[in-house]
Amino acid sequence: MRAEQQSAFILHHRPFRDTSQILDVFSREHGRLALVARGSRGQKSRLRGVLRPFMPLAMSWVQRSDLGTLTGAELRGRPLQLNGDALLSGYYVNELLLHFLHRHDPQPGIFDLYVRVIQSLCATDAAAPCLREFEIELLSQLGYALNLEHEAESHEPLQGEQSYDFRFEQGPVKVARSEGPLVFAGTTLLAIAAREFENTDVLRAANRLLREVIHFHLGGKELKSRKVLLELHRQRDSAG
Repeated sequence: MRAEQQSAFILHHRPFRDTSQILDVFSREHGRLALVARGSRGQKSRLRGVLRPFMPLAMSWVQRSDLGTLTGAELRGRPLQLNGDALLSGYYVNELLLHFLHRHDPQPGIFDLYVRVIQSLCATDAAAPCLREFEIELLSQLGYALNLEHEAESHEPLQGEQSYDFRFEQGPVKVARSEGPLVFAGTTLLAIAAREFENTDVLRAANRLLREVIHFHLGGKELKSRKVLLELHRQRDSAG
C-alpha cells in the first residue's frame, strides 16, 4: 500500500541503526502506524528538522508489512511550539494515544481532537483544563464515555448534596459516606460534566477522577509523562 501526502503527527520516535529512526505516527485517514525513516538522522538529511512531535505534517509512505517505510514528509501549516508544562502535557497526550489506539485503525474524530488540544496547549498557560477536556472527550470517542449526570442504578438525575461513589463500569452510585478515593458530591460531578474547570476545586476533582478512570482502562499501566509532570509540580510546590 502506498499513501501520499497524508495529514499526520509524530507521537514518538526512536533511533534505528546508524542514521535512521522508527516513527510512531498518527495519521488522520490511516490511524496509528509505525514507519522507518531511513537516513533521517544523518547530518545531510532534509528531514532532520521536520520529523518532530507536535509538527503538523504531510507524510507519504509505503506499507508492505506492519513496519512501513517513510518516503516523504513536509510541514503542513504553521509549526507548533510547546514549552514548559505545555510540552510535558503534549507528551502526556501522545502517550495516551500510543496506549489507547490500535494500529491501522482510522480515528479521524480523535485526530481532530488531538489537533485541537495541541493548538490549545500552544495558546494557553493553563494546561490542566485543556488536558481534562481532552481526556473526557477521548474516553467518549473510545467508547468509555463517563456518566456524570445520572445515578447508575436508578438512572435518576444526580442530586447536588448527595455523595456518590464513582464505579468504573457503572458510574455514580449513592453512598452514605462523603470520603473515599472516588467519592464525590453530586454538585462536583455535575460541574465536571459542565467543564467548569475555572473552579480549582472542580479541576482538582476532575484530575482525581480521570486519573483513576484512565488507570483502570489502561489495565494499570503507568504513564511516564504523567509521573514526570506530577513530580515537577510537586517540586514547584515544595520550593514555593
